[in-house]
Amino acid sequence: MHTYRFIGLDAAQFEPLFELTDDELSRMGARRSFADESPGFPCRVSLEDAEVGDELLLLPFEHQAAVSPYRASGPIFVRRGARQRTLDAADLPPYVSRRLMSVRAYDATHMMIDAAVCEGRLVGTEIERQLSAESVAYIHLHNAKRGCFSCRVERT
Repeated sequence: MHTYRFIGLDAAQFEPLFELTDDELSRMGARRSFADESPGFPCRVSLEDAEVGDELLLLPFEHQAAVSPYRASGPIFVRRGARQRTLDAADLPPYVSRRLMSVRAYDATHMMIDAAVCEGRLVGTEIERQLSAESVAYIHLHNAKRGCFSCRVERT
């Protein structure tokens, strides 16, 4: 059916952070690192794993900023120079398909109304199942093992 798209985070909010010193990053709970393996460092802006040697920031990010009991933040990787990507459903990002994922559906009041954990290769089927409920407004994907926010999924 493919009635949805994957949306990376806006890069503009992170670009200035790459100019901070390591001490300044540390004071805000962030850390600079360089990818030493691939896959292993999934960028939440480009929706792809960083290549070995890429500079990244690991930082706290409020991925569910809505006024709701489900308001939440968690760690994410962002790659220097990454460009925001939006992918159609047929383009399941490899950084999603190769990981165990948590698929969490929210309604218009930002309440979680459905959730499942599945192998990444099955994420598309799970998203379509959750979106079959008209009450689902959007979905968040999280890496199930470490709990990190992965990306937002919206209906097209």
